[in-house]
This record gives sequence, C-alpha cells and structure tokens, in this order.
Amino acid sequence: MVSFTGVILAGGKSNRMQEKDKGLLIFQHKLLYQHVLQRFYPQVNYLFISANRNINHYESSGFPVITDSIPYYPGPLAGMLSGLYHSQTEWVAFCACDMPFIPINYVKRLWEQRGTAPAVWVKSFIKDHPTLSLVHNSLRNALQIFLLCGERRLKKFLYQQGGHAVIFSDIESVFKNINTPNDLIEKSA
Repeated sequence: MVSFTGVILAGGKSNRMQEKDKGLLIFQHKLLYQHVLQRFYPQVNYLFISANRNINHYESSGFPVITDSIPYYPGPLAGMLSGLYHSQTEWVAFCACDMPFIPINYVKRLWEQRGTAPAVWVKSFIKDHPTLSLVHNSLRNALQIFLLCGERRLKKFLYQQGGHAVIFSDIESVFKNINTPNDLIEKSA
C-alpha cells in the first residue's frame, strides 16, 4: 500500500490579503488553515505545514513546520520544494492553506488517475488548481533548478515534467480559495 506525505502550503506573502497570513485568518470560527488540515490530514500518512512566518502559531497544531530554502517568497513552488526534500514518502500531496472546502478524497482520486505521470493536479470545470497536486519525490532536483532559473509558474513546471490535470466534476465551490478580504467575507456568510 502506498503512503503519502501531505504539505499544507502556508508560506506566501499574501499580497492580495494585505500581507496578512492567510492561514491564520479566522474563517467560520476557526483558523483558515485548520479547515484545510481537517479535510486534508485524513488523506495522507504524514503531514507538514510549509510556512515562513508565524511559525509558532503553525507549530501549535502539533505538526512539523518547514520553511522555504529559497528566500524572498518565490511562491508555492518553493514550499513544494521544501516539502519534497522533507518528505518521508515517494509521493507528496499538496494543498494551499486557503482552500477550506477541498474534497475529502482528492488525493486518492489523483493517485487513481495519475497513470504513469510523475505529477498530477486537480482541474475543475472552470480552471486548473495546481496547488492541489500529487508529485513524485524524484522531481525535487528538477524543481530546484527550475526555481533557481527564476521560474515561478507551477503549472508550467508540472507540465514540463510530464504531469497532467485530473478532471474533478465536483461542485465548483469546493475549489474556491480565499485570496482577498472580500473572499473572506463572502465565503463566511
């Protein structure tokens, strides 16, 4: 039976959220990342939280916190790189800290539909969601080179490595993320 390491990506600058740490915003009476943790953790065997600030808050969850090895907040790929280097398994599942409604079986569905691809990600009817992905640990060196060359586009990297999207026909609202103060207000109602 395959094991998965999960990584919650909470290490960004949150520019669209006025640089407030998105994972630590209150959403429906608890911290945003805790909603993700509740739905994501049952899908994996090990879990890390990728964060670059407020480390003590994330550590209070009881899960290990990892930081980016590349400075200046280069985006989700840097958190993914750290996750791949800290992984205890061949396969690593990723989820952004601002997606509180993720499907409770998306890791299993990605695994079952990956074929021989070294990376797969969720695609809803409207758009791709590459931060909801499953990536083989063998891609970590290629990812490091990609980042060191100044690249930041997650989907581009996953495609270049032979990855593909997996179509999810769930209700579109489960893939909504909270990027702005207005998103936080609208989705809390």
